[in-house]
Amino acid sequence: MRQLLSDIVSERRPAGEMLPREVDLADEFSVSRGVARETIRAMEERGLIAVRHGKGATVTEPDRWNVFDPDVLAALLDSDRGSEVLAQYLECRRILEVEAAGLAAARVTAKQLKVVEAAYSAMENAAAMTGARSEQLFHEADVAFHQALIAATGNQALGVLADRIHSALLLARFPLARPEYREERALPEHRRILDALGDGDPAAARAAMSEHLDTIGTYLREHTKRGREQRRVAA
Repeated sequence: MRQLLSDIVSERRPAGEMLPREVDLADEFSVSRGVARETIRAMEERGLIAVRHGKGATVTEPDRWNVFDPDVLAALLDSDRGSEVLAQYLECRRILEVEAAGLAAARVTAKQLKVVEAAYSAMENAAAMTGARSEQLFHEADVAFHQALIAATGNQALGVLADRIHSALLLARFPLARPEYREERALPEHRRILDALGDGDPAAARAAMSEHLDTIGTYLREHTKRGREQRRVAA
């Protein structure tokens, strides 16, 4: 499935193209027809293909794809469209999280604030560690911080909506990771968000969240530029 995903997102199998028949896929990848059948079903569930009985499977347009699915997202991040996808995630976060920070500052309870503080402490602990594991732990704590902030809005519908984004972010964050800037940028920026929540200051919370997302935007531009240079060298 990952190979087919890669072929589709890279347009080696463009939208509108018919996939090989189940039996032909089984031969191509040296798997059983049962495995081929399950692969087709899984890709249909992710919106990458449309299956019509008696007609076969057709690759769908990108706007049908489930970009929150980890397998689809991983394939997109590995493709030339990776920077575009990251930009869409950042735009989505900006729409949701800046206003959410203001709502959280206005509504947060003492119990909810302790959850946000605990996530921040976990970020600090991970930042003080060394090794590859520290990077994963930092990302997990970072996502937990933002999840706790969303929960502090008291808006259940927003929480459900944001949860899909935050789950995907555990994967999507890595291309923009800057471990060398944790102490200089990441922690102080999250500290300002936390302080604004503690002070009950919606305007300061919105400003702090916006500043944090501006920093991520800078990392995205650097990532995009680096990707272009690498493609130019490879060409």
